[in-house]
Amino acid sequence: MHDAIAAERLGVPAVGVMTLNFVSAAELMSRVLGADGYDFSVIDHPVSSATSDQLLARAEMTVADIQRILKLHD
Repeated sequence: MHDAIAAERLGVPAVGVMTLNFVSAAELMSRVLGADGYDFSVIDHPVSSATSDQLLARAEMTVADIQRILKLHD
């Protein structure tokens, strides 16, 4: 979250990607950094034990989510 917000502040479009288990931490980090409500993509947790098919499905959903978020910044 920190890197995405820092990049945005430098004018570089960015989107954070968090797993479900880290949503509250990401929301807290965005508030602490003065970017309350910063939109980010959320994927299922865990990633390390996901199958290839599960990872592919998560990646496809994440790409669609990132495209949606970046369009909001246009």
